Amino acid sequence: MVILVTIILFAIALSIFIRHEKKKHAVVSEKVKEAKECGTYEPISLHPYIDPNKCIGSGACVKACHEKDVIGLSNGKGRLINASMCVGHGACALACPVGAITLVFGTAKRGVEIPYVDPYFETNVKGIYIAGELGGMGLIRNSLVQGIQAMNNMAESLKDAGAASAGVYDVLVVGAGPAGIGATLKAMEKKLNYLFIDQDEFGGTVANFPVRKIVMTAPVELPLYGKVQFRETTKETIMELWNKIKQDTGLKINTKEKLTGVETLPDGFKVKTAGGEYTTRKLLLCLGRRGTPRKLGVPGESMPKVSYRLIDPAQHKNEKVIVVGGGDSAVEAAMAIAAEGNEVILSYRKDTFGRIKAGNKTRLDEAVKKGSVKLVLNSNVTEILPKEAKLDVAGAIETVPNDYIYVFAGGELPNAFLKSIGLKIETHYGMPS
Repeated sequence: MVILVTIILFAIALSIFIRHEKKKHAVVSEKVKEAKECGTYEPISLHPYIDPNKCIGSGACVKACHEKDVIGLSNGKGRLINASMCVGHGACALACPVGAITLVFGTAKRGVEIPYVDPYFETNVKGIYIAGELGGMGLIRNSLVQGIQAMNNMAESLKDAGAASAGVYDVLVVGAGPAGIGATLKAMEKKLNYLFIDQDEFGGTVANFPVRKIVMTAPVELPLYGKVQFRETTKETIMELWNKIKQDTGLKINTKEKLTGVETLPDGFKVKTAGGEYTTRKLLLCLGRRGTPRKLGVPGESMPKVSYRLIDPAQHKNEKVIVVGGGDSAVEAAMAIAAEGNEVILSYRKDTFGRIKAGNKTRLDEAVKKGSVKLVLNSNVTEILPKEAKLDVAGAIETVPNDYIYVFAGGELPNAFLKSIGLKIETHYGMPS
């Protein structure tokens, strides 16, 4: 009798478990279907690869992920849902108890070009290193850590090289984002003779974020400064931190100085910039992958009323603004400008949005329904005039009143420049190496 009762109870428990698993599978399958329809299923940058042969379905990856519905459990295995929303912090891989998750670039069908670097962050050109976003690591904490590690490796390689000649830097760091900041602090800690430059402002990509934009990071130990405890914060708080670090440590930087060329020398490099020429023994590139903003290439685009980044939506009041683009930056900018009482047209060249966050899609639908944002799909700006702009809407030219235009068409990656100085570019196809 005891054995029979045990068998019955086991069968009931198994039945409940199977029904529960089927329900979870159905929920995840529906989310995957929605992600494919919204265009968020395919990854666009660094993302997890889940090995089905190793995965035990613990769910630790799902709990560890800070983003909603990037990973789910289906048929007892981890499965990507909204892969394009992955921000690459790697919490899922760290949380997996059996090491079934590896962070990769690209997919089996769509490759992503990344400069080659070895485990020490050195490229195929000896003496040139890469860290941060250019190498595919875009998160603040991860970029900081990479910059610090890269500089530590560079310092080690210089140990037995003796003192640099007069007028020669030990290291030259290009790019004032998190990787560049971390690297330069380490260079200062190691007492290296350094030069730190950026084509824009101190702070990198974060400096160009919109006002009050939420920024994700994690605690990290910085050379010469100490531990930073931020997790979820704002652009302003991060910029306050960067400037405090700069002031407290005495970090020096040349801003508005763009890198224009690199010439290899027998014992280093001649680096050419918009401000002059420098000789350095080591070169660290902490450039952004967004590169130079991609332009529309239409008449009138050089007018002051055209911009490629939105810093503060409140600068516009009762104006007619066109926002061009189909990504999260364009959608967020359109809604932020509309919230300030402006007439906003969101122009996108395709008939549907390919890769925007589900939350942004929901908010945009609401804004369009309320009439605060006018969505014009299948459209392209063809000419920009002082008080007007011309749009090609499904083949028909429309002239609309306009005071300002924001263009979010992505950036021209610096791959051509990297190749010109001899760096090897690899195409990654979404499988762990």
